[in-house]
Amino acid sequence: LQHLADLEFLWLYDNQLTGTIPAELGALSSLERLELNGNQLIGTIPAELGALSSLETLSLFGNRLTGTIPAELGALSSLETLVLQSNNLSGSMPSDVCNLRTTNRGLLSLLQADCKSEVVCSCCTSCF
Repeated sequence: LQHLADLEFLWLYDNQLTGTIPAELGALSSLERLELNGNQLIGTIPAELGALSSLETLSLFGNRLTGTIPAELGALSSLETLVLQSNNLSGSMPSDVCNLRTTNRGLLSLLQADCKSEVVCSCCTSCF
């Protein structure tokens, strides 16, 4: 993955991918859109994704991800869309992520999670 430093878009949705999300994706410094939704990914969301300073869209819905949402995602200052529903995530939406809705010109305009049952989220724009 280190040879893909200039990659801006990674669309791998609905491909029946299995396994975990590689932490090495956090090294793709030019990445603006990461869409892995509609696969069969397991494990946790890597905290390393919080290093993607150019990331505008992170779409992980419709997998089998577990664990909590990493607070490191709150460092994604360019993030406009974060879609996490239809997984098995738990806990609370980190306050650093919620702060992206109000700070930095409120760029984070779409924040979706399973906050009707599994994730406590007072700042989500849509709960499933």
